[in-house]
Amino acid sequence: MSPLITAAELRAATGLVVLDATWNLMGPPGREAYDAGHVPGAYFVDLDTELAGPPGAGGRHPLPSASVVEALLRRTGIDGDSAVVVYDAANSMAAARARFVLRYFGVENVRVLDGGLAAWKAAGGEVSAEVPADAKGEFVTAGGSLQVLDAEGAAEIASTGVLLDARAPERFAGEVEPMDKVAGHIPGAVNAPTTGNVAEDGRFLPADELRERFAKLGADGSQPVAAYCGSGVTAAHEALALEIAGVDAPVYVGSWSEWITDPERPVATGRD
Repeated sequence: MSPLITAAELRAATGLVVLDATWNLMGPPGREAYDAGHVPGAYFVDLDTELAGPPGAGGRHPLPSASVVEALLRRTGIDGDSAVVVYDAANSMAAARARFVLRYFGVENVRVLDGGLAAWKAAGGEVSAEVPADAKGEFVTAGGSLQVLDAEGAAEIASTGVLLDARAPERFAGEVEPMDKVAGHIPGAVNAPTTGNVAEDGRFLPADELRERFAKLGADGSQPVAAYCGSGVTAAHEALALEIAGVDAPVYVGSWSEWITDPERPVATGRD
């Protein structure tokens, strides 16, 4: 089954749990956009507090605790048999993070609405300001359902395979760094800005185009592939694009914001 669902498919489906993961790195809070209008019946999930743990030694967006995710799943009524759809109001960066976290904690059937809220509206979908009542689910989380990397694992992939850096070229090169205290990238990493995975309308490129894009970077599945970014959000989007292309790629969750917490770890700059 595709990790994506179209707006038309969502409109025709029944019995799905829909989550709105709208989030803005620089603000305003995603909750404001959700309150203004969302897919009817969708529950809001907060990336900073429900899809990530507190920032610190593990980076700006480490994995949340099992108890936090369990509470999220129970209030939205998700159980082991649920079919879940996640979306956001941009180009699926936050939605991909939501899918990644839910699957890591044991929810198997999670798909991303391709094109997000804009695609929903374009397909004739209505929006609602009504907030659904909390459910009373009984899901018990099981962390570790997806492979993830730590700093040591990311460094190994960078030297033996293809470690894709999903950030913008200028951040990869160390020319600018708006979020973290140190600029640059993990030595050996290859820049593959995740914005290149989607078209202007926010929908993912077709699988064959994504496959071609990643193959040109050496990420054709013939050697180990992994993804990282600034804090583990856009890396999940990169991993989703790779999955669409048929390439398995674990995420270095701590990403650059964790890498630089150890001054002994090397830092590279430049676009090569």
